[in-house]
Amino acid sequence: MPPLLSIITVVKDDLAGLEATRASIRAQQQRDFDWLVADGGSRDGCAAALADWAAELAWWDSRPDGGSFAGMNRAMAEARGRYLLFLNAGDRLAAPDTLARLAPLLRTERPDLAYGHAYEDPGDGRPRLKPSRHWRWAWYGMVAHHCALLYRRAHVASLRYPTDLRIAGDHAFTLQALAGTARILRLDLPVARFAPGGVSRRQAALGRAEQDRLRRTLLGMPAPLSAGIRLVQTATAGLRHLAPATYARLRFHADQPSPEKMRGLDKPNCLPDR
Repeated sequence: MPPLLSIITVVKDDLAGLEATRASIRAQQQRDFDWLVADGGSRDGCAAALADWAAELAWWDSRPDGGSFAGMNRAMAEARGRYLLFLNAGDRLAAPDTLARLAPLLRTERPDLAYGHAYEDPGDGRPRLKPSRHWRWAWYGMVAHHCALLYRRAHVASLRYPTDLRIAGDHAFTLQALAGTARILRLDLPVARFAPGGVSRRQAALGRAEQDRLRRTLLGMPAPLSAGIRLVQTATAGLRHLAPATYARLRFHADQPSPEKMRGLDKPNCLPDR
């Protein structure tokens, strides 16, 4: 019988991050999962470490692959779990009981897509809980950090991450998954801890440009409207850089909506069907 969950990790020259992700996975109380790692040809010891850990891995390989999204596609083709969770090297599950809390919800609700909150460092060195957005805001950007989304494998079997995008491939994949989704589960639950300093943060302007392209091509949004959204995103990024404490007060907060308001199974009608 396949496991409930396949955890997929991509890594390139980040052995310390890979070790942190592994420690988080090994700490989980619930064990109905397997772990797959696609290494993009690292030269810092990742491949040797993966060989040493082979007994705890369902699959791994190490070879140049053209980027993280190509690695995700490679690992996804090998996954057997009913749900897929993508934890890049350095990302961690939120707590040792995270999968124990997720598992009964996935088994009973059986959503096509589930997502929750993620911890993030907003720029002041103090990680805070970053609330997810409602899926109706998917046109603006990711509804949650990629490491806080779970996709039903059968639902996304025909999808692949676009390798012509460097930053927003996860957004494109999620938009396409949402377009054909019948059941969405939004959780009042922290799922993961997002690794700081990733490529999406370092090349944020490129990410906004790629999202602009996705709004126009996948969602059919008029170019002037999409450009306006991009301006708002740029201004928000400027606030984050120049006044991180102010940004944190606006974007991060401790008071979350109640589970009754957060959880729900529904069908998006703001996105085109596949």
